[in-house]
Amino acid sequence: MCQRESAICGLFRPYSIGMSDRPLLSTDNSPHYGASDRSSDSPALSEYDEQNRQTVEKRLLRKLDLRFAFLVLIYIMSCMDRTNAAAARLRGFEEDLGMTGNQFNTLMSIFYVGYLLTQTPSNMFLVRMTRPSLYLSNCMTICGAITLFIGVAQTYHAILILRFMVGVVEAAFFPGAIFLLSRWYKRNELGYRTALLACGSPISNAFSALTASGILASLDGILGFAGWRWLFFVEGILTIVVAVSAIWILPDFPSSSSVWLLPDERILAKLRMEEEVAVRNEHKGTPVEGWSGLIDALTDWRVWWLGVALILMEASLSFRIFFPTLSATMGYSSTITLLLCAPPWILGTATLFLVARHSDATGDRFWHTAGPLFVAIIGFMVAISTMNAAVRYLSLFFMAQAPVAHVVSLTWVMNTFSQSRSKCAVAIAFINAMSSLGYIGSSYFWPSRWGPSYANSCSICILTSTMCIVMLWVFRRHLSRCNEAAEAEEQALGLRKGFRYFL
Repeated sequence: MCQRESAICGLFRPYSIGMSDRPLLSTDNSPHYGASDRSSDSPALSEYDEQNRQTVEKRLLRKLDLRFAFLVLIYIMSCMDRTNAAAARLRGFEEDLGMTGNQFNTLMSIFYVGYLLTQTPSNMFLVRMTRPSLYLSNCMTICGAITLFIGVAQTYHAILILRFMVGVVEAAFFPGAIFLLSRWYKRNELGYRTALLACGSPISNAFSALTASGILASLDGILGFAGWRWLFFVEGILTIVVAVSAIWILPDFPSSSSVWLLPDERILAKLRMEEEVAVRNEHKGTPVEGWSGLIDALTDWRVWWLGVALILMEASLSFRIFFPTLSATMGYSSTITLLLCAPPWILGTATLFLVARHSDATGDRFWHTAGPLFVAIIGFMVAISTMNAAVRYLSLFFMAQAPVAHVVSLTWVMNTFSQSRSKCAVAIAFINAMSSLGYIGSSYFWPSRWGPSYANSCSICILTSTMCIVMLWVFRRHLSRCNEAAEAEEQALGLRKGFRYFL
């Protein structure tokens, strides 16, 4: 180690002495976990040391935020690739391929079959990698290439297979990106960063609608290709360009060499994660066993409970896939219909930032998950009650708040299983994969014969949202009892404040 790094290690070392037996986690809102939990016999930082750490930490977070912002751009392209078929439906997609009955619903559903199968194995593989940036970028490059092939496919069954392959490859990105975030940010920093990443979905819903309206209207018939084929061409090429660029921008793990970090920033990045991890469960330097995280996750009933809750949540969010179809019930042209899709998602993105930031500030997860679902339920009820165009359009704004719940719930998953790196990776992927089951089945919640009111579809979404809220309430009560038990044990044994679950 160079002389400078040795000096820096000495500078930060007093902060971590005596803390290896318990993670520095608390329920307060202090920007540094454990800052208010040190016992009187713990070595105190000098004023210079504390100020220096804060300066380095601000610089580190600024660099991380700039690089992870590129994840949002990739996720926007990812969401566009999975939902562009809904926009293509408005301009001859079904007719050109001779689709009948529920074939379009099957086409939308098959993506999530592939998405379900590979998320957990992918994250297990990602934990053992030293270059996750290369892995995630290559997966999205392949995804863009497959999207291009969809544009030239001539038969329904060919596109069905390609949609399945898009799901298989794209499954690596979102749970992998969520896990990568959890390896750089502390628990009270994750909610807002997860929201920044997940905002790619509503931004994509808004931006893809605007893009699709322009492509479908202006490129239809160019070089002999229908407008819906150009939609897949353009979005596939954009995905490839963004994904290839990400190879040199995305960070790897803190333990990997990072030329973009100064030595003091690299040391602090590792130290921050050591303070977050429960060392008794997974010590620094211990090799990650390939199956330990999988076994721990699959034998924890909480993983299955959250998985089922998110299946119900995703089922209630199925309207996102058919948002252009819902917008079309107001009777406007396809171009106007797509343009009307944008404002609800723009508002949803703004709400997402506010709710996620407030969730981090308060340490609350349940009410910040249940609240957006309650708002969406109001939207479904409004849509059921009338066919008035203005009122139905208002209902879309309410519905577009529901994805906020999904973002906060994913942050809750990371908080709950943060004590073990490998288990956290599997839990994130497994729960996210289970939630895909909600989309697989719910793709059939919106058959054309139930239009134009789609009252039955909205009723099903109300039911699944309510069931999800109930399950998450039970989960919150369980975590609350765990916190109470931990506090009672610490008081009985005279221990200082340790790990607490976010509620």
